[in-house]
Amino acid sequence: MKILLVYAHPEPQSLNGSIKKFLINHLENKGHHVQVSDLYSMNWKPTLDIDDYPDRPANTRFNPSLDSQYAFEHNTQREDIALEQDKLRWADTVIFQFPLWWFSMPAILKGWFDRVYAYGFAYGVGEHSDHHWGDRYGEGIMAGKRAMLLVTTGGWPSHYSPRGINGPIEDILFPIEHGILYYPGFDVLPPFVIYHTSKIDEEKFLTICDQLGERLDTLWQTPPIAFRSQNTGMYTIPDLTLRADIAPEQAGFNTHIVK
Repeated sequence: MKILLVYAHPEPQSLNGSIKKFLINHLENKGHHVQVSDLYSMNWKPTLDIDDYPDRPANTRFNPSLDSQYAFEHNTQREDIALEQDKLRWADTVIFQFPLWWFSMPAILKGWFDRVYAYGFAYGVGEHSDHHWGDRYGEGIMAGKRAMLLVTTGGWPSHYSPRGINGPIEDILFPIEHGILYYPGFDVLPPFVIYHTSKIDEEKFLTICDQLGERLDTLWQTPPIAFRSQNTGMYTIPDLTLRADIAPEQAGFNTHIVK
C-alpha cells in the first residue's frame, strides 16, 4: 500500500516525534511504501495569499478561489503546492498526525489544506444540476482513497466523552473528518486519539505503539465512518438538507452519519 503521512509537530523529540518514527518503521517493515510531508521541517508556507499565484491575471482583484482555479488549470501553481497534490494522487491512504491545539489542528496544517486543496483539484469539480451538486461528500478526486486522523491531546478521555467538558471528540473532529476529508471523497477511518499526553511513560508508550500497530495493520479492512453521501438521494438539491423522512428525530453532526 502507498501511504502518505502529513505530519504537523514542531519538536522531533516530542511524543509525536516518537510516534512518527514508530509509524514509519512499522509500515515500511510491513512492506508498505511511505512518503512523509513533515510540515515544520519543510518550512511549509502556511498562508494562502497572492504570492501563491505569481502568474495570475494582472490588474485584477485577488480572489483565492478563482486564482487557485486559474493556476491549477494553467499549470502555474507554486511547486510546493503541486508536489503535495502529486503525493495525494499517489497515495492509497493518507494519515494526518497532529496535536490538538485549541480544539483544532495546528495552523501550519490548516494552511496545508488551504493551499493544496486547489479549486478544480479538491473542490469546484463535477456537474451542478437539479439532481447532482458537484462531486463532493463521498465523491471527488479522493474517492477510493482512505484517510485517518492520528491526534494527541493533553486532556483525559473523560474530558472528551459525551458529557465531558470539552465535548465529544467525535464532534470536535467532525469538521475535519467530514468537511475536509470526506468532502473531496476520502473514506474516513475512525480516528486514533492519544489522550493525557503529559502522563505517558515508557510503558504506556509501548502500549500505544502496540495499539497503533494493530490499527495500521488493518487500514484497508477497517470500516470507514458511515457519512451520508450527498448525491445518492438522501439530501434534497439544491438546498442540501436531509430528506424529511431520514432520521427525523435527529439534528446536528450525528444526523449526517448512518447509525
